[in-house]
Amino acid sequence: MSRTNRITSSEPRVIVVTGASAGVGRAVVRAFANRYGKDLRIGLLARGRDGLDGAKKEVEEAGGQALVCVTDVAHYDQIEAAAEAVEKAFGPIDVWVNDAMVSMYSPFMEMTPDEFRHITEVTYLGYAYGTRVALKRMLPRDRGVVIQVSSALAHRSIPLQSGYCGAKHAIDGFTEALRCELFHNKSHVHLAMVALPGVNTTQFSWTKNNMPNKPRPTGPIFQPEIAADAVVFASEHPRKEIWVGYPTAEAVVGEKVISPLLDHYLAHAAWEGAFLPERDDPNRPNNFWEPVPGDHGAHGPFDDKAHTHSPELWISKHRRGVLAALAGAGIGAAAYAAMKRSNGRTATAQFQ
Repeated sequence: MSRTNRITSSEPRVIVVTGASAGVGRAVVRAFANRYGKDLRIGLLARGRDGLDGAKKEVEEAGGQALVCVTDVAHYDQIEAAAEAVEKAFGPIDVWVNDAMVSMYSPFMEMTPDEFRHITEVTYLGYAYGTRVALKRMLPRDRGVVIQVSSALAHRSIPLQSGYCGAKHAIDGFTEALRCELFHNKSHVHLAMVALPGVNTTQFSWTKNNMPNKPRPTGPIFQPEIAADAVVFASEHPRKEIWVGYPTAEAVVGEKVISPLLDHYLAHAAWEGAFLPERDDPNRPNNFWEPVPGDHGAHGPFDDKAHTHSPELWISKHRRGVLAALAGAGIGAAAYAAMKRSNGRTATAQFQ
């Protein structure tokens, strides 16, 4: 895609982040604030006013400007109104990041149809609506970047999160179809997906839980700053998809190679592995239908277990250098082998 989408100038950049009040979305806001400082103009979309006000304060402390837009992404008209307000305040939107989500821990047959529909409306349709609102403005200008914060669960589903996994699969399928349409129309608007592993976010403190024990991310846990780093990188470098963390790579490759075996393995490993030994409080607040009051920041309760680096992301960000180094190593190995063969032939000739 065109290099015009890269954010490299010193001009103010206009960015929108959904789900900006907490978790990965909050970490993304902080990362953009640290990256652009006074050159940042950012629209903050979520349902929770307290978290949005906290995010706005952090942007302003870094020198940027932020507009709080209390928005339920399940409603197209609210996203459209927020986008209109952002462009009126700051000018044309350069980058749109879809991140808002809800989920719940429950066997499918123990969820109500309304609960399943709500997960789909927020976590899938919210992305589709946000993308449409962004493209409505970007396509006439023939520039811009839309980033879908995706998941390893978009490639390999796990039990007890059927609504969330279904929504993430739908996001990837929708985005791939739309990308083809943009190619057909020779558009310079870029679509990117950032696939995440289990991340230490507020999701595990306030997600609705129909199971008896406290939830935790399945598999190794990563800090939200790693996810945010990948999103900022994707906004500046045209990539189809970026994988964060080795569990994401394992999920993608494993689903292609040993999918039937994974069905049986995850039926147990991702069921028991999704919970802590401690019992959960069935009356604790959750954010399923309404936001939880207060500013909860980006991190969840697993700071002592979460990885702070992702070699896979580093390789993705430096893939040209890595490929060049591998190619150089291959050439060197081939040259060394050829030299050894040549020396061997010379030595043989001397004794003939």
